[in-house]
Amino acid sequence: MKVLFAGGGTGGHLYPAIAMAAELALLVPDVGVSFAGTTSGIEATEVPRLGYRLHLVPVRGLKRGRSLGDIIANLGVLADFSAALGRAVALVKREAPDVVVGTGGFVSAPLLLAAQLMRKKTLIQEQNAFPGVTTKLLSVLASEVHLSFEEARRFLIKKKGVFVSGNPARSFVLQSAAVARMRFGLHEDRPTLLVFGGSRGARSINNAVLQWLDEITVSANLVWQTGALDFERIKSKVTLSPSVWVAPYIEDMGMAYSAADLVLCRAGASSIAELTNLGKPSVLVPFPYATGDHQRHNARALVKSGAAMVVEDDSLAERESIKNILELLHESERLQKMGEASLKLAYPDAARQLALRIISLANKY
Repeated sequence: MKVLFAGGGTGGHLYPAIAMAAELALLVPDVGVSFAGTTSGIEATEVPRLGYRLHLVPVRGLKRGRSLGDIIANLGVLADFSAALGRAVALVKREAPDVVVGTGGFVSAPLLLAAQLMRKKTLIQEQNAFPGVTTKLLSVLASEVHLSFEEARRFLIKKKGVFVSGNPARSFVLQSAAVARMRFGLHEDRPTLLVFGGSRGARSINNAVLQWLDEITVSANLVWQTGALDFERIKSKVTLSPSVWVAPYIEDMGMAYSAADLVLCRAGASSIAELTNLGKPSVLVPFPYATGDHQRHNARALVKSGAAMVVEDDSLAERESIKNILELLHESERLQKMGEASLKLAYPDAARQLALRIISLANKY
């Protein structure tokens, strides 16, 4: 059995594919797994580091603006896509995969289309509540489409063979909150706010937390991942204490989640999958420049279920916003209900279930 994964550019597109590949290896020990990606995406370093073969397919994404410059640039992108499709056809012919799995990113489009034109089985895994362009267009010919949010279904023309299977995410085992807080050197009995914005950080979130640091830490703990870009600036302005732990990156994220009563973060698909799998209440700050504004759609799905509160990026630094966040942090009953609602959205075995679907498709030849 051979499976070719096409996706990348960002960790949000790549890591679900890696999680599925790992599950496939457990279920079918002799499975042949390879990846298609670009030199500019995270897959260029991560896939070889993890020991998988990576096939490079040069391809660019469309500009989303409507200016003359964007239109001209997109003509070049379409010409590049034709060349990428030819390379993708050659790759699929050479590798002869039983299934091609697309997880998003520029490279997934030519690989999925090539496989569909060659009548190969294809599976699309969509991470966001608002599907990407590739998912919308190529889902029509896909063997199966797997969504992370029920809300995404209404954006697709295809109705049969569409499933809500969740988004494969990192797995954590929660520890005692008191033990976790001790690990970070924090007060054991204080409510704790966990803040992160990804490995590079989120400047608007960091600036708001820095602005209201004294308000937060007068009655609560703060576990704060700043990201690499902002750490030195923030470190020079923060005095570490039993109320504050700050670092550019959290190595033991499971312990950080264990310590937290409430999480303040972006509304990326991977973060939301982790929050729901652990049943954590959250305050989500959608990245306003995300493609298709998909983070706002992701956040709305959790708010609709009562699992999260949303604060807009441009209002996060306002006193009313931090007041609402701190009030929530100190309302244990409300947090418990939000956590229960969050857990109802969980798909902790998403990677395994998707791997089983891939195996099923491979066996249908």
